[in-house]
Amino acid sequence: MKPEFENISLKKDDDKKHFELEVNGHTAFIEYDVDEDSIVSLIHTEAPTELAGTGAAAALVEKTFLLLEVENKEIQPFCPYIFAYIKKHPEWKRLVYKGFPGYHRL
Repeated sequence: MKPEFENISLKKDDDKKHFELEVNGHTAFIEYDVDEDSIVSLIHTEAPTELAGTGAAAALVEKTFLLLEVENKEIQPFCPYIFAYIKKHPEWKRLVYKGFPGYHRL
């Protein structure tokens, strides 16, 4: 994560089912859902065009992973961006639910 994002707090909005990172007045988010086994499905990542190329989306993913790891949660990375992020950073595969359909491709 780039140093400029380290002191920006991640917000979890349970009503919207979003993890959010606000950067310079713009909000990037990850849409999630939680199943009956408390496995967190990461469905969609979105960052405004104003944040393109800044590293904000990567910081959002990493902060989300850190939070979920502290909460001892497993994830299902259905979002293509998050799936690709884990492929690029395989150390995060430790959070992926082993029953996730694409687990063997990570």
